[in-house]
Amino acid sequence: MVLASGVGVIYSTHLTRSYFTQLQQLEKESEQLNTLYGKLLLEESALSAPARIENKARERGMINPNTDQIKVLQEQP
Repeated sequence: MVLASGVGVIYSTHLTRSYFTQLQQLEKESEQLNTLYGKLLLEESALSAPARIENKARERGMINPNTDQIKVLQEQP
């Protein structure tokens, strides 16, 4: 009985240490992913800035249309 109890304590200690190590690894990965997500949000913000988009459009020869070139479409019921 004492032997089985001792083996149980050793086994549960081993599992606890294994789970704790796994938890630490997952927390580290979570921190890295959060850092990456923050960087990606900043990059998205910089790339989607209206002034940048307008400059890129001009570089490609795009211009604002004249008012007579604009067509407004309406959905028919």
